[in-house]
Amino acid sequence: MNQPRILTTTVGSYPVPDWLAALPSEQARLDATRVVFDFQRQAGIDLPTDGELYRFDINHPDTNGMIEYFIRPMGGIRTQVGRSDHEAFAAKSSMKFRRKAAGVIEGPLSEGSLNLLADCELAASVAGGPFKFTVTSPYMLARTLLDNHYPDFETMLMALADVIADQVADLPCDCIQVDEANIPGNPADAPMAARAINRVLAKIKGRRAVHLCFGNYGGQTIQAGHWATLVEFLNALTVDHLVLELAHRPVEDLDALKNVDAKISMGLGVIDIKVNHIETPDQIAKKMELIEQRIGPGRLGWVHPDCGFWMLKRSIADRKIANLVKGRDKYLGL
Repeated sequence: MNQPRILTTTVGSYPVPDWLAALPSEQARLDATRVVFDFQRQAGIDLPTDGELYRFDINHPDTNGMIEYFIRPMGGIRTQVGRSDHEAFAAKSSMKFRRKAAGVIEGPLSEGSLNLLADCELAASVAGGPFKFTVTSPYMLARTLLDNHYPDFETMLMALADVIADQVADLPCDCIQVDEANIPGNPADAPMAARAINRVLAKIKGRRAVHLCFGNYGGQTIQAGHWATLVEFLNALTVDHLVLELAHRPVEDLDALKNVDAKISMGLGVIDIKVNHIETPDQIAKKMELIEQRIGPGRLGWVHPDCGFWMLKRSIADRKIANLVKGRDKYLGL
């Protein structure tokens, strides 16, 4: 079937169902993943995600596993962090929004017991069609670690990128998305971050996406910055399409994004996940019209939420997802 010229997708996370949190088990997680996929397909999402429920940890429900899921199993990392580690990490000027290290690197980094293949295979078994699988960027992960082994940050970063790159090779999904929420606040590190992310992207056999946002915790933006300072970074990525926060951003950001390389398909947020307001199809259609007026015809390839839904109630997330498709269809006259 012919696809619409502008496709819909979700970014990654979905609110953990109450029944999964109350009685967590492998079967409950599989059932919940099936529900997440089925709802998105019924809503008409073109490229759904698995909700990242495989990262759910009942002992750490407020982290969504974006960091700890990847760090804890890796070889070479100690995750018991004491006072001296805490003080050393807190003294790092580069990590202002996080006071405690996710782990301490004490030896060469390796996969340890990290196994993305097993979790992707589980998602694929209930996906019901093509889907997107997400991984955290090596730069984002590196910024949460206290390094007591490597001679400098970039050497450590590239070693971390190699571990993630080996994990994404041959995953059974249509698209892999690398998530980066730290570089928007640290644009000076953009060249090395791009090198690290590209090392991961090079191992992906299917479609390659990179998601960037300015962070979200309880509806608050974590990183200060502007898209204008990141255009060179975006153009350096060996990516098929971008997944960028826009709904919670000033409209002037669109003028900067006009300069993204035309060979990269643009995915822009039209759903604000930092508020409970449910965008109407009319509002979404008007937002898409504004986007195409500002960045140029044919540049908009995807529309999606700004970020993942894990901090919202399911009733809010579900209505936002449904209206995303209705708004896209209204704009395209489908």
